Amino acid sequence: MIDRTDAELMRAAESEAAAFAELYRRHVSAVHAWFRRRLEWAAADLTAEAFAQAWLSRRSFRDEADGSALPWLLGIARNVARESARRNEVETRARRRLGLPTDLAPEDGYTAVEERLSPSVALEEALETLPAHEREALELRVVGELPYDDVAARLGLRPAAARLRVSRALRRLSALPLEEDT
Repeated sequence: MIDRTDAELMRAAESEAAAFAELYRRHVSAVHAWFRRRLEWAAADLTAEAFAQAWLSRRSFRDEADGSALPWLLGIARNVARESARRNEVETRARRRLGLPTDLAPEDGYTAVEERLSPSVALEEALETLPAHEREALELRVVGELPYDDVAARLGLRPAAARLRVSRALRRLSALPLEEDT
């Protein structure tokens, strides 16, 4: 199964549970790292939810990344994170209407620090402007914390080509205009 691309594993997952299990093993660390940087306290739960959603929507998978399912999985992760934030907002409003405390834990400065350190919506949108092959290389290198040799292996490239893709992605991001805080 190791010789199969992610796209082949997704097709096989319809009849082989082991195929999806292999896809999970390949990408669980990268998806967990993505969540850990955004919502560390819930990273494990949200990772599990993202893979559950991936399983449920496996028929909607379209191979748009040369056989890799990681960009698709990270898209699902992004949707799971947004839905989790939306649910949290709804629950907070409900607690407020009922006169219940909205802070379930005493404020220790953690929330303010997390808001400053978490990627903003603007960053997410900026990443979406990158060509898919550059975004995938950047996510593997920066979010997944993979060495260039591993990035290259996952993308079927030479390490120098992987470095070039990451470099181009970073150059494109740095050329984007910064939004001023209001």
